[in-house]
Amino acid sequence: SWRPRKSWSFKRAVIIRAVRFIMGVPAQTGPYIKLPNYKALTLGPGVNGLWVDPVPDLVTGKLKTWMDATSVVPIRIPGYWTHKKGYDIKVGAAPTPGEKVLYHLHGGGYIRLSAHPCDMTAAIARGILQHTESIHRVFALEYRLSSSKPFEVDAPFPAALLDALAGYNYLVNVVGFSPADIVIAGDSAGGNLTHALTRYLVEYQGLDKLPAPPGSIILLSPWSDLSVSNDSPTGSSDMFLNSDYIDCSRGGINYSKASFLGPLGLGAAVQNPYISPASLDPGLVIDFKGFPRTFLVAGGAEVLYDQIITLRDRMVKDLGDQLTGLRL
Repeated sequence: SWRPRKSWSFKRAVIIRAVRFIMGVPAQTGPYIKLPNYKALTLGPGVNGLWVDPVPDLVTGKLKTWMDATSVVPIRIPGYWTHKKGYDIKVGAAPTPGEKVLYHLHGGGYIRLSAHPCDMTAAIARGILQHTESIHRVFALEYRLSSSKPFEVDAPFPAALLDALAGYNYLVNVVGFSPADIVIAGDSAGGNLTHALTRYLVEYQGLDKLPAPPGSIILLSPWSDLSVSNDSPTGSSDMFLNSDYIDCSRGGINYSKASFLGPLGLGAAVQNPYISPASLDPGLVIDFKGFPRTFLVAGGAEVLYDQIITLRDRMVKDLGDQLTGLRL
């Protein structure tokens, strides 16, 4: 049917199909639209960008093991500030008393899109900025995107996590925000990265110079299981293929997984809590003790719905009323 949901208009159904096609093509052809990326700072009128230095001294434990196993190294990456209209704030200025900041990690399956203000995912951060009185600015990090054959092999896990850690350190130890005043928000793969960064900050809290975990996180349709343990012919992974813009039928998801997991292989997604916190594999050991207040959103017609519900059920056991869930 052209209308996968009876409540949808014909126009909405056509838009979803068009976006699904556009989003799926790069997995077959490579990028056909040149977007800003981690290799350069892309400035322009009204664009507030800067370079963020790597933090190799904050890398330890599991993260260092994965870094060494994949030959990924910390590097300098771009970041972009967006300020609320009507506020005269210098780029990177110290926070005012009680000011909170949004740290945005964009989605795109770890293979596409950008932190640049021109990217469509920037609308998420602008919306939060517009409707949240205590937040006057957003910092978005241009973390490294992954790619694999037949294209250039680049930036597998844990590259994005290393970058996200550098961006968080910048907000705390360079700009001067208290961790309690930082809200990390991520959509889709950005939600996966938000969770991974928070897990690292929680698990290694107390490490010399490592900032404390953030005050709160926002997980918007987070990609929570890169294995196939939540997939089912009668579940959201199959039943909602026609009502989501994520293109699972054309290999886009498989290319994203292969690119992101890189040398660690697809098997790394099965029992790694940083990669697949919603994996149903019985060998996964995971809890959410010490996690900050969390706002979790799932769309009622998205392919990730089942894995997000798995994640919610696990988080609520440890967070209780510190977890707020919303189904759209």
